[in-house]
Amino acid sequence: MPRTSARPRRLVLAEVLGLTGLLMGGALLAGPGGTSLAARPAGGGPAQASPRSHAQGAGSATTAHDSVGGLDRNLIAAATLGDLELVKRLLAAGASAQTTDERGRSALLVAIYSRHTEVAKALVAAGADVNRKDIESNSPFLLAAATGQLEMVQLALTHGADLTSTDINDSTALIVACEHGNTEVVKVLLKAGVAVDHVNRQGWTALLETIVMGDGSARYEDTVQLLLDAGADANLPDRDGTSPTRHARERSYKTMVKMLVRVRGH
Repeated sequence: MPRTSARPRRLVLAEVLGLTGLLMGGALLAGPGGTSLAARPAGGGPAQASPRSHAQGAGSATTAHDSVGGLDRNLIAAATLGDLELVKRLLAAGASAQTTDERGRSALLVAIYSRHTEVAKALVAAGADVNRKDIESNSPFLLAAATGQLEMVQLALTHGADLTSTDINDSTALIVACEHGNTEVVKVLLKAGVAVDHVNRQGWTALLETIVMGDGSARYEDTVQLLLDAGADANLPDRDGTSPTRHARERSYKTMVKMLVRVRGH
């Protein structure tokens, strides 16, 4: 049987992620003037220009504008795929680390969503905004906290993370970290000074979020203790007047009840 040529990895991944349109015809590898970034030396030196780029003319303002837009779009695609080398080449070629797609998602946001830590680091080093939100109010900082990516949370905190920033539910990074029982992230955020008793749109604090949205397991118990040690108000009820202690009792979270009663004194 004749051997079939292997399909390029980037094309296969792109089809899975719905990015085929960016990759077809080498678009993902296109730099200014239609040159291939894949063909560029690692140091960013000149690449062989395509015949099409000569036909268009080096002085075409339209070509320059389109190529920059293409670089930006391709940066988001490369960040989604986790292609660190390509991300670096695109940035060196002029792609903006601040660019967003039609949903307001930055390259940094999609890199964190896909857990491509090294790509995310490269984007932050290139000036990507850790607080930039998409149309649903997700930011790299908030997403890293929600998904338990401790290293990215720490990186965001050293690059201007807004401790007061909230998501579409008016939840802080601390609240979303507590919701998912991300204990190590909670420790870092409390040390950084995120408000412990902020109330979100549902009327819940980080303490209430931990009890109501958690499963009562050890990591959620640890999170409750961290919050109480940080001064969380154990008496602050939700909008219906239900206290954290009552929520814990209703769910038979005995250890949490003991913690809360100890703090409240009754």
